[in-house]
Amino acid sequence: MKGVVSGLLKRRAELGPPDAVLVALAVGLLGFGIVIVYSASTIEGVGLKHPDPQFFLKRQTVYAVLALAVMAVASSFDYQKLRPLTYAILGVACAGLVAVLVVGVVAGGAKRWINLGPVNIQPSEVAKLALVLWLGHSLAKKGDLVKTFKLGMLPHLIMAGILIMLCMKQPDFGGAVVLALLTFILLFVAGARFELLVVTGVVASAVGLALVRSRDYRWERILAWLDMNEHRQDLAYQPFQSVMSFGSGNFGGVGLGDGYQVLYLPEAHTDFVSAIVGEELGFVGVLGLGLTYLVIVARGVRTALRAEDDYGAYVAFGISTLFGIQSLFNLAVAMALLPTKGLTLPFVSYGGSSLLASAAAMGVLLNISRSRFAVNNKRVDEGPAPEASATLVTEADFAPEGPDGGTR
Repeated sequence: MKGVVSGLLKRRAELGPPDAVLVALAVGLLGFGIVIVYSASTIEGVGLKHPDPQFFLKRQTVYAVLALAVMAVASSFDYQKLRPLTYAILGVACAGLVAVLVVGVVAGGAKRWINLGPVNIQPSEVAKLALVLWLGHSLAKKGDLVKTFKLGMLPHLIMAGILIMLCMKQPDFGGAVVLALLTFILLFVAGARFELLVVTGVVASAVGLALVRSRDYRWERILAWLDMNEHRQDLAYQPFQSVMSFGSGNFGGVGLGDGYQVLYLPEAHTDFVSAIVGEELGFVGVLGLGLTYLVIVARGVRTALRAEDDYGAYVAFGISTLFGIQSLFNLAVAMALLPTKGLTLPFVSYGGSSLLASAAAMGVLLNISRSRFAVNNKRVDEGPAPEASATLVTEADFAPEGPDGGTR
């Protein structure tokens, strides 16, 4: 164990520091998540199933500590070494999505979790990161071939379609939408032909609408969302109470721990935790939360633009997109701007699978943010002049090179 730790520390020294802003925001969200989950879950904790007001607090704290460890390890493990493991990771994700259909636990009318004693694993959370890693590897390998349909787009659409189909079998419509958007956005970033993306998008939208109409409960949920006042006591009860939470918070909120909607809003500590933020911390709290995710996405895109290779750029952009989509959809659902989809708020919502998957994704993103330092450090250390050393790494070493080899 000592050797593993010393190896990681040595690797961290070689890579240089990660993006400090991303580290601070991720750790801050983890801490904030513990506090807000405790506030949102106290009533649920004293129920018949969990006769302990701190039940969810204790578990969320353990998950957060594990998430910090996962993030630290992932940020120290060279992301280039993940590339040979791409298909193994994708295979594990597919196996998990198949296994959940066979031995999964049914909750809320869906079979999305695999029970492993004291914890439940949600394979769809792993599938999102696995798809990003595979798309990054495949798109970087294909290069300009991505502009063609048969070799560039079709293989990616097929792979994403398999994962989406497995998610729909659970059913997990929200997870399926996230996987689809990740695929289309990364294809667009990689340079796929716009007209092909538009046609594929129209076809995918038509298929999605057909899937919604194929199940009465999905269509009824849409109708209830369109007329929440009429259905506020049945199908639209949860989004209606969520909107009430935001409304009662006004500008500054009623105070942390003083919200009343935890008495009425089902599963307030999971998918609708942002509604509790809205009530207890008000508009200021929701605005701060939204800006935090916006900065995470912006710094992630910045990392992608500065990555040392196409693989790192695509993976960083995909992870940034994943955080952006999930946070945007979660907030939109909680505010009833979108129908209920069952997506967690990264780093904040209660749940081990979501926290650990988000931490692993952030760790990879942090590792990619180190690569620019590593490239410049290596160039100086291995330079022809024997007197050059790491102490010569200055701002000039990070400037782009001119045609004569100097900086400009």
